[in-house]
Amino acid sequence: MGSCDPEPRKLYIETPCIPSEPLSRAAGCNIFLKLENLQPSGSFKSRGIGHMMYQAMLAKPGSKVHFYCSSGGNAGLACATAAAVLSQPCTIVVPLTTASHMMDKMRLLGAQVHQVGTHWALADAHLRAELLAHDPAGVYVPPFDHPDVWTGASTIVTELISQLQPYDVPAIDGIVCNCGGGGLLNGIMEGVEKNFGSGLLGKGNGNGSNGGNGTTLRTKTPKVLAVETIGADSLHASVCAGRLVTLPAITSIATSLGAPRVSERAFRWTQEAPHHLTSVTVTDAEAVMGSVRFADDARMLVEVACGATIATVYNGGLRKAMAGEDGLSDEEWSRMNVVVIVCGGSNVTLELLRGYREKFGVE
Repeated sequence: MGSCDPEPRKLYIETPCIPSEPLSRAAGCNIFLKLENLQPSGSFKSRGIGHMMYQAMLAKPGSKVHFYCSSGGNAGLACATAAAVLSQPCTIVVPLTTASHMMDKMRLLGAQVHQVGTHWALADAHLRAELLAHDPAGVYVPPFDHPDVWTGASTIVTELISQLQPYDVPAIDGIVCNCGGGGLLNGIMEGVEKNFGSGLLGKGNGNGSNGGNGTTLRTKTPKVLAVETIGADSLHASVCAGRLVTLPAITSIATSLGAPRVSERAFRWTQEAPHHLTSVTVTDAEAVMGSVRFADDARMLVEVACGATIATVYNGGLRKAMAGEDGLSDEEWSRMNVVVIVCGGSNVTLELLRGYREKFGVE
């Protein structure tokens, strides 16, 4: 690939994982924050999208490609960010719900941006039929549903093994992430399977099959909590129905989670690892609360799709999901170590969050 062959690490970074005293007090257990909001594009999407695009470049050495991505915003921004590093053109198609400041960010990176359709699925259909189909150099960059995207996101879990060692953490009891189309969730589950071995598919704690650094941390398979907002809860709806379902519409303000149909792989994870993966929902108001309180406690601004994840720390949902039917005493719960994936997202401004705070009456 010559001059267009950067090191993969330039497309995403190893983000910090830090303990949070304010969130630990709120939750009643030990909370660690995996700060994916610090990725080059502002969200975890840099990992999966960057990895997938790099693999596509490797498959066409010396060739020019044109990347095409449909997105609610953050995947498109990740694609534009990676394309700029790879010195390749890209076209992003976003739905009408995508904010103008998000499109401006993509254009500043050199991307061509089209706005079509009331939700992501319609934008994606337009991209495939009207743009990608007519470009022989075109490479489709799915925002979440591709094995390379999941593999890129799985590096989050691999990093946690070494990052938590200095804190003398005996085990990672839980990992909390949100779920839109399922790219992040699939990556987390793939990372858990890779680093904690066969315990993921069994009923027990499971023993990690990989040796080396972090062996102690691998002795227990963490539970994964997948969070969605009501109105963008295609995974939860599928779990409740026992089959993949398509939402009739996206009604949540967390438009970054707005995939009407979650990836088949994400749904299959709920069936294959029911003892280690739990699907929960929060309201839009709770998601806003999560973003507002996180801004106060962590001094970081994240969009409400990320606030949905964080809301479970504040509203008691985390403990309820982690403790299971048998429950845990306060002392047992206080010893638990949970990693919250701060997925980030650039669809947020102080003005936007202030408006949501007033609309939902969040203190």
